[in-house]
Amino acid sequence: MHALIGTKRGMTQMWREDGARLPVTVIDLGPNTITAVKSSESDGYEAVQLGFGQVRPKLVAKPQLGQFTKIGSEPLRHLREVRGLEGEHNVGDVLTVSSFEVGALVDVTGTSKGKGFAGTIKRHGFARGPTTHGSQNVRRSGSIGMCKYPGRVIRGKRMAGHMGAEKVTVKHLEVVGVNEEANQLLVKGAVPGNNGGLVFVRTSRKGAK
Repeated sequence: MHALIGTKRGMTQMWREDGARLPVTVIDLGPNTITAVKSSESDGYEAVQLGFGQVRPKLVAKPQLGQFTKIGSEPLRHLREVRGLEGEHNVGDVLTVSSFEVGALVDVTGTSKGKGFAGTIKRHGFARGPTTHGSQNVRRSGSIGMCKYPGRVIRGKRMAGHMGAEKVTVKHLEVVGVNEEANQLLVKGAVPGNNGGLVFVRTSRKGAK
């Protein structure tokens, strides 16, 4: 498995040789620096910590700043542990977009766009009430529970509230282009989040549907 942290640049379009038009998302992927390597002997599990995005030293906590100084790296804004990376990796190694190949399938994780406070029709797809004969229940949610038993609203009841700004993963997006010079990955389809938002890209698991 290969994985990298990056940012969403935006959407564009491409054409295949047969003339088919493809919606494409451009992702600024990497380079990522390996800031730590976890082993089963010392930590109880095996993982690699990736760092992405430079940040001013005054904005980094002293413990993390000492970690970056120890490995000889500039302070990085985003850190994430990843398990199951292929190959052997050492602290200080740099991973680039060249790890991905055209035609491969990837899973992209990001934070969806925030929609603010939304009602049940927009948030959950509820049907509206009648609009005639004096009805005042056009867009209301209706009953949210029983009267006597259990005498409360059941946890998880779909109601109006904050919509969006959630962790979303889109699976099995096809890689249609790799630009190693610009550190950009082009994938077919849409990716969650705003332009400039942080995304995490990893190769899809084999056999997954």
